[in-house]
Amino acid sequence: MEISALQQEVDRWIKEVGVRYFNELTNTAVLMEEVGELARIMARKYGEQSFKAGEDESKLADEMADVLFVLVCLANQTGVDLTDAMEKNMEKKTKRDADRHKNNPRLQ
Repeated sequence: MEISALQQEVDRWIKEVGVRYFNELTNTAVLMEEVGELARIMARKYGEQSFKAGEDESKLADEMADVLFVLVCLANQTGVDLTDAMEKNMEKKTKRDADRHKNNPRLQ
């Protein structure tokens, strides 16, 4: 799915199922909550923490999708075209980091 199609699909879903967008501040808080849930799984699956009995480690993809969904909601609400934003961001990173990572001895 293209990013623009994702933005349209989320907007359609919000209007048909979700009734309306939560306000931007609420969605920012929800985004932080979702990132926290993702971080919890990452810390247990790839870090030093362990899962408690009954915790589901298979929810990684679902939690990433939750983060993306809320981020797309915020983009839609604030008029951000994520395709354009990502293209500009990748260009910025490419110029800024053209040699930076290649010359970083920590990455060798």
